[in-house]
Amino acid sequence: MSKKDPRPPIWVGHVVLETSRLAESAGFMRAIGTRTVYEGEDVAIFELRGGTHVIVLPKRDAVPGDAPFDLMVEDIHATHRRFTELGFAPTPIEQMPRIDHELFRVREPGGKLITFYSNHVSGKPV
Repeated sequence: MSKKDPRPPIWVGHVVLETSRLAESAGFMRAIGTRTVYEGEDVAIFELRGGTHVIVLPKRDAVPGDAPFDLMVEDIHATHRRFTELGFAPTPIEQMPRIDHELFRVREPGGKLITFYSNHVSGKPV
């Protein structure tokens, strides 16, 4: 860290979501609020807060299950309501009192279950 920039000097650049339904999974990523960087027949790239990119890759034999990453939102209750209104059928919000967080999960069209956590940044610049 430099004295001019107090943020940590490293961050996540890319996370990958493999899907057998590229167009539908890309539509889901747009609908949840990511920023489209690129969409093609061979890959879709979406940007998150902080600059992390979600790379959505087609894979014919992608296996449904837990996504290899989780996401964080500023207002978990408002996000849960919005996802419900969009028809995404999020799980009920779970309390995690031991770590002072809340979470819910949503299955994206390719079958990956993505966990959404309440904001838990440290309060320092990130």
